[in-house]
Amino acid sequence: MPPTECISEQAIKEHISKAVKDVFATMLGQQAHLIEAAIQSSDQPWPPLPSPHAGAHEPHVVGTVGFIGEANGLIYLYFPDKFAKFVTGIMLGMKEAEVAQEGDEVVNDAIGEITNMTVGVFKNGLCDSGYSCRLTIPSILRGANFSIEPISTAARRIFYFDCAGHRLVADILMKFGD
Repeated sequence: MPPTECISEQAIKEHISKAVKDVFATMLGQQAHLIEAAIQSSDQPWPPLPSPHAGAHEPHVVGTVGFIGEANGLIYLYFPDKFAKFVTGIMLGMKEAEVAQEGDEVVNDAIGEITNMTVGVFKNGLCDSGYSCRLTIPSILRGANFSIEPISTAARRIFYFDCAGHRLVADILMKFGD
């Protein structure tokens, strides 16, 4: 199999766009639209959040799932806290007050599941392209004003989506070489 750096930028963009659009349409009945894409090289500074449209101190719920095999990497999905609660309510058929009453754990579970499904569709696109890989266990990061800094051999691609007037950021880190 060719090295991971042979995965074209266009293929990565297509795989993440399909993943976000399919999962949001199927699980939430919502349309997600790709707004912007960016590649961040290792010589650029890492922003606290990979979104020029999100306040650095705005609370976020971030789901992450990795993939390992012939393609290796992590995908972080950044949900502003309000959007995470909105997604949870739709996914679980709960009103805003019910989501608030249930607390962070139910939101974490919903965002973990949405992230797992989204990265699963992305991984299937890689597998269909000849890059066999499997998923890692989802995890959740909560907070504001934090940064993700990968190892220097990782390439970072950032994709901005709009869904129901909310901003979703898909932050893809892929490691090339050994």
